[in-house]
Amino acid sequence: MDEIDKTLVELLQKNARMQLKQLAPHVFLSPPAVAARIEKLEQSGIITGYHASVNPEKLGYPIMAFIELTMDPEMKAEFIEFIEGTKNVTECYHVAGAYSMLIKAVYPTPTQLNSFVGSLQRFGKTQTQIVFSTVIEPREII
Repeated sequence: MDEIDKTLVELLQKNARMQLKQLAPHVFLSPPAVAARIEKLEQSGIITGYHASVNPEKLGYPIMAFIELTMDPEMKAEFIEFIEGTKNVTECYHVAGAYSMLIKAVYPTPTQLNSFVGSLQRFGKTQTQIVFSTVIEPREII
């Protein structure tokens, strides 16, 4: 990845809807050359997709929580099947440390979040943090 690729990735992270003709002047290439660069970035797995950023609260999900789960390794396959089928889970990570999994979920009410946490407890011990506010939104990494 050279400086041109880094610039393209940075620009697309800020606005994935930028057109080739808008990107081209930033990297001093023609739109077809920019398209070829982007295609290579996609094929190499550096660019993995394009997404709309949405506000969960405006969609009726004002409660955001991070749930830590400790579980035995033999429960992992069953847990993954369960968590993949839970639409309110927006992210889930297998982590090192005191906990096995870190789960980010959004819910319309504290009661529904509580019910979800209860369903997680069949896999192991949980600890839940409810988000009051976001200090730093997800941001680009280059």
